[in-house]
Amino acid sequence: MALRAVVAEQRKGIDKQKNVQAEGRNRRALKDIGNLVPVPPAMVEGGGKPHISRPITRNFVQKQQAEKNSKKSLVTAISSDDDQEVKNREENPKSGRKQRAVPPKKNAGGRAYTSMLTARSKAAARGISNKPRDVIVDIDAEDIDNELAAVEYIEDIYKFYKETEVDGQVRDYMDAQPDINAKMRAILVDWLIEVHRKFELMPESLYLTVNIVDRFLSLKAVPRKELQLVGMGAMLIACKYEEIWAPEVNDFIAVSDNAYARDQLLLMEKAILGKLEWYLTVPTPYVFLVRYIKASVPADTEIGNTAFFLAELGLVNYSTATHCCPSKLAASAVYAARCTLNKTPFWTETLKHHTGYSEDQIMDCAKVLVSFHSGAAEIKLKAAYKKYSDLDKGAVALFPPAKTLLPQGSATS
Repeated sequence: MALRAVVAEQRKGIDKQKNVQAEGRNRRALKDIGNLVPVPPAMVEGGGKPHISRPITRNFVQKQQAEKNSKKSLVTAISSDDDQEVKNREENPKSGRKQRAVPPKKNAGGRAYTSMLTARSKAAARGISNKPRDVIVDIDAEDIDNELAAVEYIEDIYKFYKETEVDGQVRDYMDAQPDINAKMRAILVDWLIEVHRKFELMPESLYLTVNIVDRFLSLKAVPRKELQLVGMGAMLIACKYEEIWAPEVNDFIAVSDNAYARDQLLLMEKAILGKLEWYLTVPTPYVFLVRYIKASVPADTEIGNTAFFLAELGLVNYSTATHCCPSKLAASAVYAARCTLNKTPFWTETLKHHTGYSEDQIMDCAKVLVSFHSGAAEIKLKAAYKKYSDLDKGAVALFPPAKTLLPQGSATS
């Protein structure tokens, strides 16, 4: 009985082993999914180094194709060379020398992979060099849904401003003023900047005030004692035109230390409007500054304050205000501001497109504005300097002037 049990146990082991082998035969091996490179038979039979299968990449396929084409061209050349040798032997049986094989010609369709990469690199380099250095930015893209921005008409509006700015610009008129000079005018404009700041008026009011003063002085000779009265009347008109809540007549009388009576100011207001024929809608440097600062991408508060500071320095100077048209003064102020803040490039294609000025056209005016900035702390007329030295204006007047636009040796720290 014990012997039978042992034999039965052995048979069970043999049957179990057969079942395992049968199951193994029924299992299917994982198939090649197409991303492995088969092992060359020569390497397996020759006992060479084991080939590591890697995923096929596009570069690897191109390299393999180039090698195949190169081998085909070589085989073709050798075959043709052998045929030529056999032919020569048949024609000249005495010559038993073996002719040297001619090197195969390069196949245009089977270029080496390195040459392909080199050609592509050169083509890419040519494409980069042909690309424009600067792209014109659409500065109105963010305001497309803002009805007050008038994006549909903004280009036409500023085109009209550029065409009509000559009508509101004044020329050199001091020779026609027997009792005042450019220095007195600068004192008046400096005082108007202080009054404008004291009343907390809109920037538009200041630029329109100076424009009204210059246009009136270019049309009528004014005694020295009435020059301040002209400034007050011009600001009163500008505030009525630009402000929601304009200062009253008594406010101007008080700010002048009661130097003039109420009736005098009203008569001057009437005289100015009569001489200007009520023509008040003129493009001042302000309307161009707003647009050009926006085109100074990326625009920020610092670049805006610096540009306004430099423009107001230009308003005080008689020569700058009369020789530079409003758009040119605004463009020069923005350019000088970018140089002051080291915003490179100093003049972009976007600014050139929207201003209509090249860098060379505004260079001289920008240098003059930077020279004013350089000496703003030392001169007596410091209204603009004090205004833009406050933190609410970013203290931009305290920045070092643009050294690139200053003459050598005159840069200040």
